[in-house]
Amino acid sequence: MGKKALEGIRVIDLSWIGVGPITAMYMAHHGAEIVHIESNTRHDALRHNGPYRMKPDGTFDVGINKSGMFEDNNTNKIGCTLNMSSPQGREIAKRLIAQGDVLIESFTPKAMRNWGLSYQDVIKIKPDIIMISVPIYGQTGPMSMQMGHGVTTPCLSGVQYLTGWPDRQPAEIGIPYTDWIGPQFACAFVMAALDYRLRTGKGQYIDLAQYQCAVHALQETLLDVSVNGRHPERQGNRNPYTAPHGVFQCRGEERWIAITVFNHQQWVALCKVMDKTGWTQEGSKFRTLLGRLDNQDELEADINAWTRLFTAEQLMATLQAGGVPAALVETTQDLYEDPQLKHRDHWKWLEAPELGLCSHNTFAFRMSKTPLEVTTPAPTLGQHNEWVYRELLAMNEEEFVEDLVAGVFE
Repeated sequence: MGKKALEGIRVIDLSWIGVGPITAMYMAHHGAEIVHIESNTRHDALRHNGPYRMKPDGTFDVGINKSGMFEDNNTNKIGCTLNMSSPQGREIAKRLIAQGDVLIESFTPKAMRNWGLSYQDVIKIKPDIIMISVPIYGQTGPMSMQMGHGVTTPCLSGVQYLTGWPDRQPAEIGIPYTDWIGPQFACAFVMAALDYRLRTGKGQYIDLAQYQCAVHALQETLLDVSVNGRHPERQGNRNPYTAPHGVFQCRGEERWIAITVFNHQQWVALCKVMDKTGWTQEGSKFRTLLGRLDNQDELEADINAWTRLFTAEQLMATLQAGGVPAALVETTQDLYEDPQLKHRDHWKWLEAPELGLCSHNTFAFRMSKTPLEVTTPAPTLGQHNEWVYRELLAMNEEEFVEDLVAGVFE
């Protein structure tokens, strides 16, 4: 097995919740050493989000070290606590930054400035540092000082307006949207900055706005508005350029299948599987794409009546064999049994100190020369304090105990 791509890179992770910690975790999977800094007085807020393990009596086993979401987003990390509200805590943070290659933070701009840790401050500590800020709105502009959340940015970016059905109000996406797309941008930028530093010896500052990451996801829609003047509306599962394009009910409780037809060949294949070859003949309202688009309600009702006769698994196999793009809508439990995910070793089971044995997502890709690994569960709060302060910063016992008693590591 070859050397990991980011072996020897140390990341000081001052971020919390989603984009920053996930970015750091991706780097950890490639071999970077991540020092995730929290506070006993202000934990990473993700520690207070579920899911939590259900106890035999039906209640949930809640605790700051028992969040499934925090666990899955912080593997392979070193965790320490530090009181950033104290002058001594901020001085120790500077000592940690001096030991790092990359600094990640996700606060509004005033937080780092108030701590004396703006980029201009940081480069005095470590001139070649790569610093990336990943707040909601970026470092500049009229909204930059506002706090935000990955659940609200889909609203501002227009994503939520387009989510749902045309006869209903916009549907809530249900996840912190930018927490899952922002890290893809952030990792790419950090890797480019590391390459730049390798070639020039210079670091740089990256100002990433989660809001703008979300806007990028609407590039085709924005182009349609700006060029054609067409303002799209909610369409449910439909697609303005093809039909059928939707999710249909199958036999059993809450079992569904997605079916999409993108060309005439696929339409003919679907009709053959359904034994509805008449739909492809002259005179049928469904023969052409325009005809199907004009009669979608009837078309979907007919397809749904047919799909309900079969199990989703059976129908997926039949349709795919017939040349029709189709897939069952998997539940969470289905994912654990999915043969493709099993083959790809997608799930990594680790024993977390307080959460117990639990599954972790691994990677959507493999690299031929530089391995990726999920090796350790997320750290409990302050789990590695002694290593960070006694080993990494080389504090002697007297200094460590003095700061500990003074609440510097709270």
